[in-house]
Amino acid sequence: MSGKASPQNSSATETSGEDISENYGVGKREIYSYSVLMGVFNLVFAVFLLIARGLGRPLPDRIAAKDIVLLGMATHKLSLIGTQDAVTSPLRAPFTELQEKDSPKSVDEEPRGGGLRGSIGELLTCKFCLSMWVASFFTYGLVLVPRVTRLIATIFTVATISDHLHQTYKALMNRT
Repeated sequence: MSGKASPQNSSATETSGEDISENYGVGKREIYSYSVLMGVFNLVFAVFLLIARGLGRPLPDRIAAKDIVLLGMATHKLSLIGTQDAVTSPLRAPFTELQEKDSPKSVDEEPRGGGLRGSIGELLTCKFCLSMWVASFFTYGLVLVPRVTRLIATIFTVATISDHLHQTYKALMNRT
């Protein structure tokens, strides 16, 4: 027998100790640590729902387009700051290893170790991964404390616009 699960031998395979991470190219520890992170993400969501209910804050039927743009730009900026800026490297240091310093403002890091530590390192070095968490927190904030959330998001959005203006100016000056 090949050991592969089939309808005829699925119960035998389930009890034979076959590793669920076998076909993922990662070890069992990584799969389980990803599961822990997913659990934490969902636990934070559940706590948010409980807090919103406790405070009598109804969930919005829809979010205004202006808030989506504001939070989207702020999420973009904060996820870049969180994953790449040299100034936030002390927050990532327990979970990452410095590969090289790209510039005075930006660093290249890789996850440190394996298991949960390595998975957190992956989260903190991936702007796309971290942006999901940042977007969630901004959205929770919009429901719980909208004025404060909009103020904080405005700061990051203005910084994002400024960054793009700096890059545009630099590109235009290099063309001449």
